[in-house]
Amino acid sequence: MSRSKLATLLCVLLYGLSGSLLPRDDATLPPVDAAPPGFVAPATANDVAVSGSETPDAAADALHVEAARRFLAARHTRLAPFEIERLSRAIVDAAHENQLDPTLILAVIAVESGGHAFAVSPVGALGLMQILPPTGREIAERLGITWRGPQTLFDPYVNVRLGAAYLRELADRYDGEISTALVAYNWGPGHIDRRLRRGTPLPVRYSKLVLDAYDDERDSRKRS
Repeated sequence: MSRSKLATLLCVLLYGLSGSLLPRDDATLPPVDAAPPGFVAPATANDVAVSGSETPDAAADALHVEAARRFLAARHTRLAPFEIERLSRAIVDAAHENQLDPTLILAVIAVESGGHAFAVSPVGALGLMQILPPTGREIAERLGITWRGPQTLFDPYVNVRLGAAYLRELADRYDGEISTALVAYNWGPGHIDRRLRRGTPLPVRYSKLVLDAYDDERDSRKRS
């Protein structure tokens, strides 16, 4: 057995498999968790992808961080409180770095892993944003992040940075069509490119789950 495969197996044995993860097909998907506090954000789905382009003021930034903290604290992250505090800041920083709405990143986390930092999917996607190791390695190399094998994706701070960067790349690839970018995040861009070339309708279940979670979080924020 190779060293990288052995490392991945050890991680799985240590942290266990998550049963709440999405399959990469059109099977019945699990429900989104009850909405955590969210943010007031642009009204249309495609505005979400570019809503972080302006430098936020300190007050808005603090609201984003606090909402992320409450989101994580309400879930079984397997992280200590001080790690949740740090991760909340990392999520918001990753959103700003990639010109994304922090709410969108939280919605992807809610649907992909339910907030479980050490989640493993049946197809081998890992961590909060459920990134496949080959994809994670490519993005890490582009960002200059040290790659220590698949277990790198169990570092929640690295995971959200890689996941946000990947989502930004997909949004750019599909001309800001965030719904298409989300579908490609779940199915893989190669599969989606083939469907687009053939004119085949795209699967919408995953993107609807994420955007519904996004809307729920916004509504929760308005009520708080």
